[in-house]
Amino acid sequence: MSIIINSPQNTQIKAARRLSQRRYRHEEGRLLIEGLRLVGDAWRSHVYPLQLFYNAELRPQAAELDSLLREMEEQNVPTFACSEAVFAHLTETVTPQGIAAVVALPQLPLPPKVTLVLILDEVRDPGNAGTLLRSAEAAGADFVIFGPGSVDAFNDKVLRAGMGVHFRLPIRVCSSWAELKGLIPADLPLYLAEAASQIDYDRVDWRKAAGLVVGGEANGAGAEMRQLAQPIAIPMQGNPESLNAAMAGTIILFEAARQRRQQ
Repeated sequence: MSIIINSPQNTQIKAARRLSQRRYRHEEGRLLIEGLRLVGDAWRSHVYPLQLFYNAELRPQAAELDSLLREMEEQNVPTFACSEAVFAHLTETVTPQGIAAVVALPQLPLPPKVTLVLILDEVRDPGNAGTLLRSAEAAGADFVIFGPGSVDAFNDKVLRAGMGVHFRLPIRVCSSWAELKGLIPADLPLYLAEAASQIDYDRVDWRKAAGLVVGGEANGAGAEMRQLAQPIAIPMQGNPESLNAAMAGTIILFEAARQRRQQ
């Protein structure tokens, strides 16, 4: 039978709640995820929760929630029922769906050979970051690097926007340029999405191994990355100022996928 938690000062709740902070996520190697979609995606990706919390008052009314909880309970996942007030204290969303889980911070192995990698450089908007992760997976990228100055890949808003990609696609968070450079082959050509470039993105031979860099929403990529990557542009008609980071990255990723399908 599940343990019922009625106080936000409960040790388990306090430990899980502090995983909303980047520092504790990376220090402890654990992550708090919430919502039926995200917890369900993790479970179907064979991620075994270290702890599972649910709203005891909501479970009897929600068949999908009850079904997922039963599956996990049958596999002996440590499960904790919470009062509605305690569960609301635990989660970040305004309208929580009644389920949250603590899981190990995803660290999927990198492929032995790099063919296409996406690098986020100073991308700070969680929605853009999550969308780029989904596009990278759909376009067949090998892995994604979050460079220095970018939003944390495991921020709760990035997790929600990523819709489960974190549990299927290798992601690396780099705190230094030395760390980032160590993840990619020295001879791997890098291309930077840049509105002012004279080289069009579809003139690049994406059938060859390459890295795509998407810079930040306000100021683009940082000076270090500009020294490493060749700028490429998306030609546009009319007079738009620019495309946002997620849209530009998605267009180029799918051009790479198109060329590779025709190879």
